[in-house]
Amino acid sequence: MAGFRIGQGIDVHMLSTEVSGGLRLGGVDIPSSKGAVGHSDADVLLHAICDALLGAAALGDIGTHFPDTDSAWKGVDSRLLLERTVDLVREAGYRVSNIDSTVCLQAPRIKPYIAAMQQEIARIVGIAPHQVSIKATTTERLGFVGREEGVVAMAVVLLELA
Repeated sequence: MAGFRIGQGIDVHMLSTEVSGGLRLGGVDIPSSKGAVGHSDADVLLHAICDALLGAAALGDIGTHFPDTDSAWKGVDSRLLLERTVDLVREAGYRVSNIDSTVCLQAPRIKPYIAAMQQEIARIVGIAPHQVSIKATTTERLGFVGREEGVVAMAVVLLELA
């Protein structure tokens, strides 16, 4: 088993005014006229991080462990998915060194919420907030993100042997 493992993840969800309660991102509720559509709470950032963690440990992907065809995961809080993913990574003999992520979203602006997201992700993963990087960008009004039809999150993680 290698001492370090790198994994990357990406997730995409549609945005809709039919989803009430705003947008859940990085485990934090953000006021918004649109919410993400999905089988779970559709937290694209946590889903991308889960896939990056699972990929780094060669444990498959989020759909393998938490399939959207399983009613047990319907409406689930993605913080629980991240907790369970971290458990799988630990069982495989690794610990998280750091997380780097980018959220592509035209609106709402998420900069005021990044510190809270870093705190929440760090709490769940069991690392310090300075080990969690979250960047935000728009697509300059280009594509489905620019038209405010969807949100994309990408994540890269570094695991090390525990």
